[in-house]
Amino acid sequence: MIPARRPGVLSLIARLIPGLAVCVAVALAAVAVQALELRLFGRGWVDAIVLAILIGAAIRSLWTPPASVRPGVEFSGRTLLEIAVVLLGASVSAATVMAIGPGLLFGTALVVTLAVAVSYGLGRLLRLPRRMAVLIACGNAICGNSAIAAVAPVIDADAEDVSAAIAFTAVLGVAVVLSLPLLGTALQMTDVRYGVLAGLTVYAVPQVLAATLPVGAVAAQAGTLIKLVRVLMLGPVCLALAVIVALRGRADAAAGSPPRRVPLGHLLPWFIVGFLLMMGARSLDLIPDGALPVLDGVTTALTVLAMAALGLSTDARAVARSGPRIAAVVTLSLLALTGLALGLIGLLALV
Repeated sequence: MIPARRPGVLSLIARLIPGLAVCVAVALAAVAVQALELRLFGRGWVDAIVLAILIGAAIRSLWTPPASVRPGVEFSGRTLLEIAVVLLGASVSAATVMAIGPGLLFGTALVVTLAVAVSYGLGRLLRLPRRMAVLIACGNAICGNSAIAAVAPVIDADAEDVSAAIAFTAVLGVAVVLSLPLLGTALQMTDVRYGVLAGLTVYAVPQVLAATLPVGAVAAQAGTLIKLVRVLMLGPVCLALAVIVALRGRADAAAGSPPRRVPLGHLLPWFIVGFLLMMGARSLDLIPDGALPVLDGVTTALTVLAMAALGLSTDARAVARSGPRIAAVVTLSLLALTGLALGLIGLLALV
C-alpha cells in the first residue's frame, strides 16, 4: 500500500522541476563563461557566482517566468542557499582559529564588528534602505557574496537587494585583488603584515590566495588564516541580526503596528545551527580531509544555482535605479575596512 504522503511529495517535486531546470541552465551558462575567461585570459575576472546573477537578470529583463517556474526558482534562491551556508561551516575549524593567537583573533573579531557598524552607518547616511545597508555591511566586513547570501534570509531581504549588493561587492572585490599588492609594496609591508591585510580586506578565500600567493607562501598562510576567522564571524553576526529582527517585531507589535515576520526559526536560523555543527565536526576531525574538496565543490555549485535564481527574480531596472548610491557605500565601506585593518596591524606591531 502506498503511504498517504507519497503523492504529496511527488507533487511537490514535480512543481519544483521546471524552475530548477531553468536555474541549472543559467548556472551552467555562468560556469561555461567563467571557463571561457580562464581559457582566454588565464584567470576568471568575473566569478561564476556573479555571472549567474548577471545572466539570470538579463533573462528576466527579456522574459517573465511563468507561474510554473516560480516554485523551483524560489526553492533554489532560498533553500539551496541555506544548505550552502551549512556546508560552508566545514571550511573552518577551532584549531585553525586558535592558530593565529589571541591578540590577532580578538583584533580580527573587533575589526569585523566595527566594519559592520561603520558600513551600515554609511549606508543609512546615504539613504539606502535598512536591509540593503545590512547586506552591504556584512558582505564588506565578513566574506562578500557568501555573507550577503547567508544574511539575506535572516533579514528577509528582497532578491533585488541581494543581487545588487552581490554585484557591486563582487566587482569591487576583483579591484581589491588587483590593487592590494600595489598598496603592500607602497607601504613596504612584510609578508606577514601583507597577508594579514589581505585576510582582513579581501572578500573570498580564493581571492585571498590570488592576492597573496604572488607575494609568498607566508603571506598566503597568514591571509588564509585571518580570512577563515572572518568567515567564522558569519555565525555570530547572523545570530545577532536574528535577535534584532525579533526585537523589532516585538516593538512593532507593542506599538500597534503589524509585527514583522521573523524568518527561519525566530532567534536562531536553522542553517546557522548547521554551520556551527559543521564547524564542530571539522574541529573534532569527524570530516575526512578527502571530503573537504567535495564539500567545497557542492557548496559552490549550490551557491551558483541560488544566485541564478536570484538573478531570475531580479528586476534590473530597480537595481539600476539604486546603483550609484550602492557603489558609493560599497567603496567607502571598503576604504573604512582597509583603514581598520591597517590600524590593527600597526597596533599589534606585527613583524
